[in-house]
Amino acid sequence: MSFVFDIAAAKQASAAGKYNQAVQERNATISEQEAEMTEKQNEFDIARFDQQFYELQGETKTAILTSGVELSGSGLRVLRYNAEQAEIEKDITTYNSKVKQSQQLEKANFARMQGQVAKNEARAAELGYYAKAGESLMKTYG
Repeated sequence: MSFVFDIAAAKQASAAGKYNQAVQERNATISEQEAEMTEKQNEFDIARFDQQFYELQGETKTAILTSGVELSGSGLRVLRYNAEQAEIEKDITTYNSKVKQSQQLEKANFARMQGQVAKNEARAAELGYYAKAGESLMKTYG
């Protein structure tokens, strides 16, 4: 009668493997969604930065012009330097966002691999239990 328990154990192993794979698939989906949110956050951050930079440049121009200096020479150099620094800051923000997205997508891939491993391990256990049930039947009725 132990073959009955072995068959039940095989079914349980199969169910556990499918469950573990589903959990890892869910984790992968969440990581992919986080990557999308990171991209959208980057777009928002860049837009907000552009707005703040535009305001800064306006304030700088106003300060230069109200000081009695013409918008040439050192005044233009200040505006140009600010623009260059703004581009560098945006590039850094975008780079950091891309790194984070890449990490999140890698996390998703790893979760899917873990799910496949869990499914394969469960399948091996299931086959082992069925083999044990077969041996038990052979001994009992063979």
